[in-house]
Amino acid sequence: MSDTPVSMNSNRLQPGQETQQNTDLQRLNEGIEAAQLRYHHHRVAVTKEFTFDAAHHLHMYEGKCKRLHGHTYRLVVTVSGLLNSIGMVMDFGDLKSVVQKRIEQRLDHAYLNEALPPMNTTAENMVVWMWEELQAGLAEFQKAEENGASDGQDLRLEQLTLNETPTSSATLKREWMEE
Repeated sequence: MSDTPVSMNSNRLQPGQETQQNTDLQRLNEGIEAAQLRYHHHRVAVTKEFTFDAAHHLHMYEGKCKRLHGHTYRLVVTVSGLLNSIGMVMDFGDLKSVVQKRIEQRLDHAYLNEALPPMNTTAENMVVWMWEELQAGLAEFQKAEENGASDGQDLRLEQLTLNETPTSSATLKREWMEE
């Protein structure tokens, strides 16, 4: 066993080694330059999950869902883009803000048959409406970012999955919306 402490920059500890207290933290322009923050120039996708609770019923459907009932919906949002100068496609907090504004504020604890445009409130219909809303929200976000001298990340909505239950979902992909 070695008594030599391992710095915080080490990838793995060897058995019996302990870490130092935050003495070797990397600092910008001391071990890494600003130009190195973006490691590559490839498109990358980021994904974030959201939940909201809502009630609905289906029309012209002979099953349990014809009666008013509720779900805890899970929405999985995947956005791709080019990395900005600090190596991020989109801050997860910014993605959360877009989803909250365009989806959650309108649908959480709502009666979907009134909150959505006229449609049968199936997961298949709802995921397309959500796509349209998030597409508009991302365009709005990107325009605001460009006005703030952003890096032109070319954000694209890639996939949405809306779970109505833990085992039942509807998925929509970018290529299907472009057909």
